[in-house]
Amino acid sequence: MTAFKIALSLAAAVALAFIAPAQAPLFSGSSRPAAASPAVAYLYPEQLTLSAAKPTTVALHFRVAPGLHINSHKPKDEFLIPTVFSIPDSSGVHLEVATYPAGADYTSPLDPGVKLSVYSGEFTIQARLVATAGDHLVEAKLRFQACDNNACMPPKTIPVAIDVIGK
Repeated sequence: MTAFKIALSLAAAVALAFIAPAQAPLFSGSSRPAAASPAVAYLYPEQLTLSAAKPTTVALHFRVAPGLHINSHKPKDEFLIPTVFSIPDSSGVHLEVATYPAGADYTSPLDPGVKLSVYSGEFTIQARLVATAGDHLVEAKLRFQACDNNACMPPKTIPVAIDVIGK
């Protein structure tokens, strides 16, 4: 092998050593808990009564599982996946705007030179909704990427089921 090919192979091996841990699944083999809880759970409200055609702000409550964090809605790096709440257009309920909490600064033990903006524990999204008259079972969505101190899971979208009654 030429010196160039050896250097190229060495560079590729070093790059893989840094990339592989970030791509590794959060839980593997027998270390995975038997009944793993979801990374993020929607807590409440399950039902809302709104004045039809009148914009109303509601608080939507979520919980990040212990030991995990998710990127905030405005991560500090453009390549990180933000947390985003959405409602399908066909649901009879329109999301005018979602207001997200500020993220908390977090420094990973694996890269202490980088600060992230994350949510952990419980957090609340303020959603300004407009409902048409009637009963609407809304299948909203929350997209996020959960991580622990060592690795990140693939991005995930969870359903946020809310029964919205427009009166």
